[in-house]
Amino acid sequence: LPLVSLQNLLKLESKPDSEADTEAGAEAGAEVKTGDDAMFIVVTQVGTNTFGIIVDQVYDTEEIVVKPVSPVLRDVEFYSGNTIRGDGSVIMILDPNGIASAAGQMGAEEEDTDAVTTIPGQEGEVTSLLIFKAGNEDLKAVPLALIARLEEIDMAMAETSNGQFMVQYRGHLMPLVPCDPGHEFKTEGRQPVLVFTDRDRSMGLVVDEIVDIVEDRLKIELSSEHPGLVGSAVIDEKATDLIDAGYYLTQGFPDWFGSAAKDAFEGTDGKKRALLVDDSPFFRSLLSPLLSVAGWEVITAETADEALQMREHGSHFDVIISDIEMPGMDGFELAENIRGDERWKHIPMVALSGHSTDDDFQRGREAGFTDYVAKFDREALVNGLAETVSMAIKNGSGNGPGAETV
Repeated sequence: LPLVSLQNLLKLESKPDSEADTEAGAEAGAEVKTGDDAMFIVVTQVGTNTFGIIVDQVYDTEEIVVKPVSPVLRDVEFYSGNTIRGDGSVIMILDPNGIASAAGQMGAEEEDTDAVTTIPGQEGEVTSLLIFKAGNEDLKAVPLALIARLEEIDMAMAETSNGQFMVQYRGHLMPLVPCDPGHEFKTEGRQPVLVFTDRDRSMGLVVDEIVDIVEDRLKIELSSEHPGLVGSAVIDEKATDLIDAGYYLTQGFPDWFGSAAKDAFEGTDGKKRALLVDDSPFFRSLLSPLLSVAGWEVITAETADEALQMREHGSHFDVIISDIEMPGMDGFELAENIRGDERWKHIPMVALSGHSTDDDFQRGREAGFTDYVAKFDREALVNGLAETVSMAIKNGSGNGPGAETV
C-alpha cells in the first residue's frame, strides 16, 4: 500500500521527536516512524487506485455541512471545502483526488482498464467482509457495509437496564449484544464492539477480536440451523461462519425490522438468480446472505440505471427485487421501463418499500410489480419469492402489468 505523509504534503512543521524517513517511506513521500510508535493510516480509494494517508490522530466521524473553499485557497488542490463546527472552529476538508494527484498515485493502472472492468451482474461479485472471533477460535464474518463503526467501549461506562448491558452512545442508549451467548461482560477495560446503525438507533455487537477486513466472493457452502448463523463459506481460503446480522439486531431492538423474523427460510428447488436493486448498502448486504442461503444466486445493483445496464449486457434473472424509494429513477419507473421492453418483460418483480398502504399496493400493480412487500419484513420477502416465481412459471408467460399479486 503506497503511503502519503499529510505532514509532508501540506508542508507542516515537523514535530521535534519525529524520526527520519525510511527508504521505503521516502520513496512514497511518507514519514515513517520506527520503534514502538504507532501510525494512523487512512486507507483511501480514488478510482482504481488505493493508497494510505498518514495522519497523527483520528478523532471521530461527524455529519457536516460542506462550504465552498475560500477563494484565497482555490488553487490549492488538496482541499475541496471547509466546515464550521458548533464551537465556531473552522476545519478544512481534504480532497482525496488532489492528494492522489500530487502524490503521484493517479493513473498508475489506467492503461489496461479492460482488464479490471467487470460487466455488471456477472457471476462472482466480490464482497467486503469483516472477519472476527467471538467465544472461540472459529472465524466469523459479517458484510462490512452493514457496520457503521468499529469501537472499543470502556466497560466502566457500561450500564444495565432490564437485565441488558448498554452504553450511552451519541446521545442515545445502545444495547450491547454478545455474539457469543456465553460471553461474560467485564466491569472494566476496553471491549471491541461492532456498531450497527439505522436511523437514530444503534446496536453494539460484542466480539472478542477483530481479525481482518477482506474482499472475497461470498458463496455459502453449508447452511446452518444455529440461531445467529447464516452458514459457512470459504473466505480468504479459510472456513468461516457468516453471521445473520438481522438476528442480533432484533436481540437489541425486537422491532428493528418492524416485525419478528425467522432465521432460516426455504428457497426453491435448484439455483435461481435474483437481481436485488437497492440504493442502501445496508439492506443489500443484509438481504443478500439470507437469499443466498435460501438457494438464490443474488446479483446486486445500487441504482435502477445499473440494473438496466445488466439488461443491455444480456443478463437474465428469475426474479427482480427492487426498492421503491431510490434517487434518480425510482422503483415504479424501473418497473414500467422493464415491462415496456420484451427482454425482461415477463420476469416476476417484487417491490420493497417502507410504505405498505393499499394505495402503494395499487400503484405497484399498475407499474408492473408481481408482489409488494414491506421492506422490513424479511420473512415475507424470502418466503414469497419461491411462490412468486412458481406462479410465473405455472402461468407460462410470467406476470406483466395488471397481473394478480401473490
